[in-house]
Amino acid sequence: MAEDTLVSPAYVRMMAKYNAEMNRRLYGAAANIPDAERRAERGAFWSSIHGTLNHLLWADQQWMSRFDGWDKPAVAQKQSATLIEDFDALAAERIDADARIGDWAGRVDDAYVSGNTSWFSGAMQRDLTMPTGLLLVHVFNHQTHHRGQAHALITAAGQATGDTDLFMVLG
Repeated sequence: MAEDTLVSPAYVRMMAKYNAEMNRRLYGAAANIPDAERRAERGAFWSSIHGTLNHLLWADQQWMSRFDGWDKPAVAQKQSATLIEDFDALAAERIDADARIGDWAGRVDDAYVSGNTSWFSGAMQRDLTMPTGLLLVHVFNHQTHHRGQAHALITAAGQATGDTDLFMVLG
């Protein structure tokens, strides 16, 4: 691995495992919240617990369409909070996505991480090419950022997810 490489395959696998476990905990806690409360406007960027969880899945699907050839999400980013209406269907899709991300992470190698990724950005309305390592950091950072928002909303709704620190979750 080159000295200037931002991430390694081991980092990708670790973060995929961490994200899957944290998603499992979030969905487990969110399942204990009545549906109307999960959908209630809470002042979050993606409005509600349900909307935030939808956006996280949407973003993973979008990035994995670039990294691993997945189908792109069925809605645009601005509608990402409405990706899947039914909570049980959303939870099932999350489990599937995390398993697929784990499989993909197992196939990531040094050459892939140190390469570039090219795609058309709908948000920027242009073609982009960026270092894959940087994009991988972005993807995992994005997941952690919005999962933190969902965690705060779930906690405010009276549910607990347990520890969230990486070293406590995977240690």
